[in-house]
Amino acid sequence: MTAFPGEPVSTPAVRLDTAQGRWIVLTTVLGSSMALLDSTVVNVALPRIGRDLGADLAVLQWTVNAYLLTLAGLILVGGALGDRFGRRRIFVLGVVWFAVGSLLCGIAPNAGVLVAARALQGIGGALLTPGSLALIQGSIHPDDRARAVGLWSGLGGVGAAVGPFLGGWLVDGPGWRWVFLLNVPVAALCVPVALRHVPESRDPQAHGRFDVAGAVLGAAALALLTYALIEARSGTALVTGAAVGGVLLGAAFVYVERHRADPMMPPDVFASRQFTAVNLVTLCVYAAFGGFFFLVVLQLQVVAGYSALGAGAALLPTTALMLLLSARSGELGERIGPRVPLTVGPLLCAAGMLLMLRVGPGAPYVRDVLPALVVMGMGMVALVAPLTATVLSSVDAGRAGLASGINNAAARAAGLLAVAALPLLSGMGPDAYLSADRFDAAFGRAMLWCAGALVVGAALAWATVRSPAPGGCHPECRTHCAMAAPPLEPPREAER
Repeated sequence: MTAFPGEPVSTPAVRLDTAQGRWIVLTTVLGSSMALLDSTVVNVALPRIGRDLGADLAVLQWTVNAYLLTLAGLILVGGALGDRFGRRRIFVLGVVWFAVGSLLCGIAPNAGVLVAARALQGIGGALLTPGSLALIQGSIHPDDRARAVGLWSGLGGVGAAVGPFLGGWLVDGPGWRWVFLLNVPVAALCVPVALRHVPESRDPQAHGRFDVAGAVLGAAALALLTYALIEARSGTALVTGAAVGGVLLGAAFVYVERHRADPMMPPDVFASRQFTAVNLVTLCVYAAFGGFFFLVVLQLQVVAGYSALGAGAALLPTTALMLLLSARSGELGERIGPRVPLTVGPLLCAAGMLLMLRVGPGAPYVRDVLPALVVMGMGMVALVAPLTATVLSSVDAGRAGLASGINNAAARAAGLLAVAALPLLSGMGPDAYLSADRFDAAFGRAMLWCAGALVVGAALAWATVRSPAPGGCHPECRTHCAMAAPPLEPPREAER
């Protein structure tokens, strides 16, 4: 690929313990945390949004899924655009887009406008999310990347975990609209820091036409399948047609990607069995996480009788655990390999979800809620950082944006389909969240589904994920060491 005028094509690596290294991590955490935090913050606000806007459960599902749909459907586009046109450039564009979508959510007069604005937010998230991790991979020195990814995962996880507490405080205080408006000042801080301190990087091998057909087919397939799952109870011909159309468009997406000269999702990236295996594990565990975080705050408010703030604060143990242990978990995964963490982590999370079955009407926090969340948090600590590091180390460093995009797409698509399918699988009717008894029974069935998905993920990890060979390379690594490949592009002279 031809560099932009005045821009070289290889970047000196930045050490994590330098001022610039810390700024890079801070910027990427701020940007990605907006997207992660927004997902969890909104969940806490759902009951109040439903009452204020007169919405049923399907509208609440769409409030979550409109965001996840565009995020999952376009996140590969975001990764590919970053690799081609500059990761910092696309990251900054995504942050600005996300802030605009958040502003529109905050002033939405009705449910329809809110859902549409959430879809716009998802587009911004699709641009900034893969770029945040790819900026670390393309800028930080190879010896520091595992620790940087651990910090990114841990601090980003903290943002996601703080979300329910912050959302509860906002919902009970100034109102649910501030859940969205809060993103605007965060973006105002993130953009200038990124422009000043983060070096530009891109994939010098990215070339050819952009895969518009693949992007449209992938997003349309997810949209139709999501609609079919959410509206399945109606049993209309439209729902059946959407389900069939989603499957056919998914098959067409695979066909196009296999036969196109420059596909958005190159099939050869899956020649790495390690990469394929970790993405299968991702599908299982993030389906469970998506369903859990959508339903648990509703369970705490509708059934256990917690306030929005109380429900959000209830999830704080996972925040503390992620903050204290994620960086060490990333380093441990680098030493012992990913197989054990990716097996033990999902099993701990499954145990935590099964413990949530004890949470019923008036459930005491210390006796019933806290043990479940501590076990869940330990599972997330064991899982998240090693999974992220393994995804990136399974491919060439020059394809970091692509790898990050595919893995994020798998995670978001899994959460999207889980939020759409779990109410159907658990027998949760349109007005279930208005009745404590009905919601409690359906929540118990949903937790069994989520725990089952995690057990499947753990079994897949044990059977398919392999630890690195001595010296740090995975057995199938086709370069000298993808983890130690030099970053891609230096900052312009004015930025040094």
